[in-house]
Amino acid sequence: MRHPAMNRRSALKLMAGGLAFPYISRGNAAPPSETLRHASCGASGMAWADIQSLTASPHVKLVAVADVDLNRTAEVKGRFPGVRVYQDYRELLDKEKALDSVNISTPDHMHAAITMRAMERGLNVYTQKPLAQTIFEARQLARVAREKGLVTQMGIQIHSHPVHKAVVAIIQGGAIGKVKEVHSWSGKKWGDTAPRPERVDQVPAGLDWDGWLGVAAARPFIRGWYHPGEWRKRLDFGTGTFGDMGCHILDPVFGSLGLTAPNEVLSTGGAPNQHSWGLDSVVRYTFPATPHTAEKPALTWYDGDRRPPAEVTALIGRRELSDQGSLYIGTEGVLYSPYIDDPVLLPADKFAGYKAPQPEGDDHYLQFVEACRGNGKTSAPFSYAGPLTEMVLLGCLSTRFPGKALAWDADALKVTNLPEANRFVRREYRQGYDAPGLARS
Repeated sequence: MRHPAMNRRSALKLMAGGLAFPYISRGNAAPPSETLRHASCGASGMAWADIQSLTASPHVKLVAVADVDLNRTAEVKGRFPGVRVYQDYRELLDKEKALDSVNISTPDHMHAAITMRAMERGLNVYTQKPLAQTIFEARQLARVAREKGLVTQMGIQIHSHPVHKAVVAIIQGGAIGKVKEVHSWSGKKWGDTAPRPERVDQVPAGLDWDGWLGVAAARPFIRGWYHPGEWRKRLDFGTGTFGDMGCHILDPVFGSLGLTAPNEVLSTGGAPNQHSWGLDSVVRYTFPATPHTAEKPALTWYDGDRRPPAEVTALIGRRELSDQGSLYIGTEGVLYSPYIDDPVLLPADKFAGYKAPQPEGDDHYLQFVEACRGNGKTSAPFSYAGPLTEMVLLGCLSTRFPGKALAWDADALKVTNLPEANRFVRREYRQGYDAPGLARS
């Protein structure tokens, strides 16, 4: 079966269209109920896409949304008459006593605080990627989800796409032997080398700027610098290109190879300035071996204008390198995996007779809905998404220290050879926006 090339938006539309999911057994969730009473933290942008995809199930009723910018709630109010609209997620979680589930689809810096408060209430949660903005937050969210036995799913929707599953099946089937190294890249440019503008602008009517800042330190509003679309570039609010796309593109790498936490990470690309993430990252990890890898497997990430070196890209022959993707180099061959497109085994003559696996796709959103109803399980629960996010965020952290190889102790959540790096493993929380188990003691 041929899966045509598609961009992220079209892929999400495809998955929202209801790819069949073969629910066979019930997990440990609550018994099935006819209707999930659901709330959304976020009403527009990715939150609006998440709302539409979740409510594609006839078993979901959207009862409430919270968005700090009331100017961005018109679509959800028009589509869901009677939905209760809040400007503060804390008020929503306090007042809506009958909820079953919630999606958290906000800027990155608020993922952990809102998710933790929702889980402390016993709610099942669908949280957009990256799961958190710091490594410590990701670890804590996974811990609490496990302890409370909640249904969780991270919004890496491509995880459930058939091309993602095909990559995992090919690697784990041993087609290219033991994987020695992987090169992954994204052409996105969620960084900025310019200084922050030295001005203060009036906060637009309808926007709760203090609530938008949330856990971050107070600062003046600057039109066009943070909200609504530029926050991914800013150190205090986003995670740059790496955090944005790493959780997608490195997901099949992490899953297919069965990777654990890296031993070491080294950044040799662009570094952040005082306020914004850098451009043109190059980050190299080394990992402990797994059953699917050679000894000391390496993974190198590139973004912006950076790409793998010529001797690596030469492995795909005359093909044009995709804007995003991965290249797996094994002891018995190479797998070229353009992002959301058919994987290619090389050299072509060696694999001419190879019968590629043809996995079926799932609906990532409806997995979550049905797991909440007691049917089946999610494929990207926090037990998986937490360690994946930790790996990605460690790469983001390393860009702050270019040229310095960071030795990582995952059990202790500590860089062992550069103490000053450890202040970025967790964050300070502004009073009033902290959540249990997250604020720095």
